[in-house]
Amino acid sequence: MAKYFDVHPDNPQQRTIGQVADSIREGALVAYPTDSCYALGCRLGSRDGIERIRAIRHLDDRHHFTLVCQNFAQLGHFVRVDKDVYRSVKAATPGSYTFILPATKEVPRRLLHPRKKTVGVRIPDHTVTQALLAELGEPLLSSTLLLPDEKEPLTQGWEIKERLDHVVDAVVDSGDCGTEPTTVIDFSEGEPEIVRRGAGDTSRFE
Repeated sequence: MAKYFDVHPDNPQQRTIGQVADSIREGALVAYPTDSCYALGCRLGSRDGIERIRAIRHLDDRHHFTLVCQNFAQLGHFVRVDKDVYRSVKAATPGSYTFILPATKEVPRRLLHPRKKTVGVRIPDHTVTQALLAELGEPLLSSTLLLPDEKEPLTQGWEIKERLDHVVDAVVDSGDCGTEPTTVIDFSEGEPEIVRRGAGDTSRFE
């Protein structure tokens, strides 16, 4: 049965955030809110977490996992960003965008796109997520909480607890959550390619 953490949206309780971070460090798979919609998250090196996310969402090995980072300095450890791309990404973060970029050697191989050797990264504009990332001290390995054969992602903590109680270890509910997945921009070839139109405005990349 999943633990349920009720967190204040504007002033997250440090003790509760600490408990969620400790759970993640111990290998928990967590459903948590972001500025786009709910996501599934686990520790970066968690092989079990990756397989559980794949099982819940019915994903194949071509799926781009996302590293949800606290800030640009952290993001730079995990992806290679040239000068032109840097300006574009920096201008759009924090925000509801996921950027696909060439990965550095800091990223476990099993997270990479098998052919492109790329990974998704993003910096959310969400108080609770930022508090959790600060406490954790490392990115969250994440994927949008979009269940198979459903067009809309889950956005209510209580519903996620009800439906995924036996497949996730914890649900973080702060009441405020976006309802649309991130916009995905692929910069792996240098020029922006819009892979998915979502919560982030695409006009700056067109």
